[in-house]
Amino acid sequence: MISYRDFVAAFRDLGVGNQSRVIAHASLSAFGQIAGGAETMIGALLATCETVCMPSFTYKTMIIPPVGPPDNAMNYNLGIALNPMAEIFTMDMPVDSALGVVAEAFRSHPDSHRSNHPILSFSGVNAESALSAQTLEEPLAPIGWLAEKDGDVLLIGAGHNANTSLHYAEMLAGRRQFTRWAITRQGTVTCPGFPGCSAGFAAIEPRLEGVARLAKLGSGVIEFIPLRDLINVTTGWLRADPLAMLCKQEDCGRCQSIRETYPTAA
Repeated sequence: MISYRDFVAAFRDLGVGNQSRVIAHASLSAFGQIAGGAETMIGALLATCETVCMPSFTYKTMIIPPVGPPDNAMNYNLGIALNPMAEIFTMDMPVDSALGVVAEAFRSHPDSHRSNHPILSFSGVNAESALSAQTLEEPLAPIGWLAEKDGDVLLIGAGHNANTSLHYAEMLAGRRQFTRWAITRQGTVTCPGFPGCSAGFAAIEPRLEGVARLAKLGSGVIEFIPLRDLINVTTGWLRADPLAMLCKQEDCGRCQSIRETYPTAA
């Protein structure tokens, strides 16, 4: 059974220290049995790092307007059927289940604070400056703040399909972003800068050799990547190959929309 000390030792072996600022993505199930579950993993992170951030996204707040911008990877006709299921965003709304139980446990931690974006909020401990950088127009700004502060990415049993920092790199490389809408207590809010699909992000892994560090723990793997290096590798690749990291699902509107932006590259 994996213990708190096992996680602390693994983080430190990777180079994480008390001045580290990280954005973490975690999968509890990747490691098998963990004494204390998500709280153990979070406790080890907070004991090792100065600043920790995690996504706290809430997709169930999204609604579909009857009309909107073209080339937005959205079927506006679906709003009639789907909008009644949407929920009003609140600061204590649970994290979307797709992000896993660790993200929700981190949001609920007594020392954690949350940004107020109605779809793409982040939670953080000792991360007030990172969280306050976020705006509706720049939803991924907390990642930019971390990059400026020599932050790192920690994939704790999670793959690159969960690596939100790759979306930030896509944005810097000029890849198309989308517009979405959410309901709040103040009414409907327009949310630009919504990122594309992450299903093809595993393709970045070979390009991170010599940059990423890996540690095996139980049945899982922890990956540590300096954020600036991740961004530089990714933006360089996307500028050379605008179709890199797109998924192969024929019904993926966001990836198809990006392909249509570069017809000569297909």
